[in-house]
Amino acid sequence: MCARYQARPTEKHLHAVKRIFRYLRGTVNRGLWYSKDSLIALTAFADADHTGCQDTRHSTSGSMQFLGDRLVS
Repeated sequence: MCARYQARPTEKHLHAVKRIFRYLRGTVNRGLWYSKDSLIALTAFADADHTGCQDTRHSTSGSMQFLGDRLVS
């Protein structure tokens, strides 16, 4: 969502980005570990909506990834 306003960010957007970076700094040692012989499947879905943003009428997109039976992102 923050990337939509990167050309003309407001103070609200800059605060949101700083909050995201503070969160990421606290999670740098986290990750997913699994053996190379595991049978975990990765499934991904993507969607795009042309002129989907009600503010700017720009195109929007999104995606979801599932690792095994759990939501990844």
